[in-house]
Amino acid sequence: MSAYSNLLATPGVGRIITAQLVARFPFGMLSLAFLLHVEQVTGSYGKAGLVLAATSIGQAVAGPLTSRWMGVWGIRPVLILTTTVCTIAGTSIALVHANLGVYVILAIICGLSTPPVQPAVRTIYPKMVNSKQLTPLFSLDASAQEIIWVLGPVITTFIATQIGTQWGILFAMTLLVGGGIWFIVLPEVGRVRIPRSKRKFGVVLRRPPVMLATVVGFLLIGGVAAVEAGVVATFGHDGIEAGLILAIFSIGSLVGGLSSGGIPIGPWALGRRMAVVFVGTALAMFFLNFWGLAITLLIAGMGIAPALAVLFAIVSSSVKFSDTAEAYGWVGTGQLIGSALGSAAAGFLIDHNGSQGAFWVAGAFLLLGTIVPLLGKRWHPDLRGREVGPMPDTEPIRIPS
Repeated sequence: MSAYSNLLATPGVGRIITAQLVARFPFGMLSLAFLLHVEQVTGSYGKAGLVLAATSIGQAVAGPLTSRWMGVWGIRPVLILTTTVCTIAGTSIALVHANLGVYVILAIICGLSTPPVQPAVRTIYPKMVNSKQLTPLFSLDASAQEIIWVLGPVITTFIATQIGTQWGILFAMTLLVGGGIWFIVLPEVGRVRIPRSKRKFGVVLRRPPVMLATVVGFLLIGGVAAVEAGVVATFGHDGIEAGLILAIFSIGSLVGGLSSGGIPIGPWALGRRMAVVFVGTALAMFFLNFWGLAITLLIAGMGIAPALAVLFAIVSSSVKFSDTAEAYGWVGTGQLIGSALGSAAAGFLIDHNGSQGAFWVAGAFLLLGTIVPLLGKRWHPDLRGREVGPMPDTEPIRIPS
């Protein structure tokens, strides 16, 4: 734990981790808040799943684009624009009683305007700490973000069941504005200037480690999204059990992430950590009761933050600094497409096969998520004893004759 205490003693690190967590906290609430609200309005988990899918598709399309914009216009202008539009669209979903088509359009706008806080902060990190501290910082970040998934579902479920489903969305929008402002005004955000990339849009995705991280992130988050839908369908939205189970799921991830921060990242690291998530989820489909899901999803959760930390590290070590934000944008896009497909497939099978269908979807995603990094081991950088930071941007220097 000394590595973490040293990190937090570094000027600005604790502040920026906390601010970005608050800025991203609404997105630990919105999936469940949209699911509960739209299901209540339409009476269908399948339709609610389509709204979640629309949000995720919008986020997936915007992720690499808005991340790249930060290298053109600067971090702050992009964050101000996207936060404003996203708040308006999300608030409209809560307040406008409409048909499915309108909800889908608003959800797409909300997704397209998702503030790129995650690519921004992970681009800033290498400028705040040395290369030896970067792997523990990624682990701390991946673990700390589980606070979002511990408290987010509990808060959302409590507000939705005790006050009203629309209030869960409105509370998330309030945090989006407050957290966004806090993050935007931080001096570290204003101090870092992302260089304009000299490569064409999308070229960074051709780098095998970035593609590997994108595909595995797609499968991991797709499985997690299906688990979330399955838990809600198992317990319904009339009690707090679903929120508690999802909180336990995230506590497992928090514990796993903090425990793995000092472990060197070898070429088998991603496959091993994904296997933990798959095994726990596979067991969960046989124990669809409170304590059964609490234990099995606690096990599954212990692989999530460690796997995400590996994804962040292999991307950071494989691209130039000017391409880092876009690379993280593509990884985020993979995760969001996974969330969209996982939610939609889970919602469809819940309507036809009950809550167990969602766990079938989750198991399929996570099994593939375990196999892919094993097959793609040659694309997985061996970071044992290596610097994790991005490669510097260099160009030829003209020497006068």
